[in-house]
Amino acid sequence: MLGVSILYGIYILVKVYVAVMQAGFVAKAKDGKPVLMMPSKFFKAGRYAVKKERLVILEAFVEYGLFIFWMGYGLRWLDSVIQISDPLLKSVVFVDLFIAINYLVTLPFDLYQKFVLDEEFGFNRSTIGLFIKDQLKSALLFLVFGSLVIYGISWIMLNIPNWWIWGFVFIFGVIILINAIYPTLIAPIFNKFEPLEDEELEHDIKDLMRRSGFEAKGVYVVDSSKRDTRLNAYFGGLGKSKRVVLFDTLVQKLSRKELLAVLGHELGHFKHKDILKNILMMGVMFFALFYIFANLPASLYEKVGIPPNMPYSVIAMFLLLSPVFFFFFMPLVNFVSRRNEFAADRYGSEIAGRANLRNALLKLVEENSHFPLAHPLYIFFYHSHPPILERLRALGFEEHSEAKEALRGECAAIDED
Repeated sequence: MLGVSILYGIYILVKVYVAVMQAGFVAKAKDGKPVLMMPSKFFKAGRYAVKKERLVILEAFVEYGLFIFWMGYGLRWLDSVIQISDPLLKSVVFVDLFIAINYLVTLPFDLYQKFVLDEEFGFNRSTIGLFIKDQLKSALLFLVFGSLVIYGISWIMLNIPNWWIWGFVFIFGVIILINAIYPTLIAPIFNKFEPLEDEELEHDIKDLMRRSGFEAKGVYVVDSSKRDTRLNAYFGGLGKSKRVVLFDTLVQKLSRKELLAVLGHELGHFKHKDILKNILMMGVMFFALFYIFANLPASLYEKVGIPPNMPYSVIAMFLLLSPVFFFFFMPLVNFVSRRNEFAADRYGSEIAGRANLRNALLKLVEENSHFPLAHPLYIFFYHSHPPILERLRALGFEEHSEAKEALRGECAAIDED
């Protein structure tokens, strides 16, 4: 148990260190000459980024406190209070309560993020009533379908030799299924999707998809503006369930050519089979995780006071310790993703115009108030996309000398007013 606690402590320390470095980097950079944004928005985006990292630091310490609670007392306590003889039913109740307690402890951070931080900087358009409604819908979906998944994996653990292989197949299959049904069955529970009314734009989008060999069930606009002001678009679903989804904020803020360039970038991911590559990488990651957690020593479970041969024990340990694995594995995934983004940009610029994609990226930075600079360590751990300056430079954007220095992480070289 001491080794696990040390490993988790290292994870928290690294997480906090990266957040501290990012907050310090942005705090200094925001007072320099603005890059890609108007001075007021550049400074505002910097303040937002700094406050977000301070919240991350506080969350990390609470996360560590939760870990200490569960390992030192909580798992043993939860096992003792759930007096259910059926091992499958006990696993469902145990894991549901474990997740519910973690959710309630971290809920104040979500509320602060949305109704204090995002409200202060003009991103939030949601209401307390809508937030509660979303949470209740999510809870109900998890209670029904999440419990079925917990029951299924628990049955596999109790009844099948080498359960971790078949458990991986089952869970990975569930992940694929969720991705397939999300745009048509899950997302509409939370948002209203309407067919794109602009017939000319729809024609151009379908022409773009045809040229890329991409087939979708339709082009839809989602009412994202009722919760947030940020801009986005995505291709959702797998197989025949694929659909093009445009945030209503994106349709309002981008020109037709810029919007087509954004979709051209997304089609680049399809053309290069990036989605399949990501699925494969996630499969490898989950396969490794299942092997690791199937072979944890029984002494670890005994020290925290739960039986080593019960499904709920393994699932709870998985939920507790897997963030450590993900945190240190994700830099590899992000490295591959950043390379894919450059390739998708090239495809988008070829099919929809380099200047259009460049202008779209500049608008996305401005409208989303996303601070365009980041500490190299933060990029290494968290960025699935390359720094925006690198993407723009690859598209022929000529940045000023101070932007070049900032791109290399040399914020000390940025002239101050």
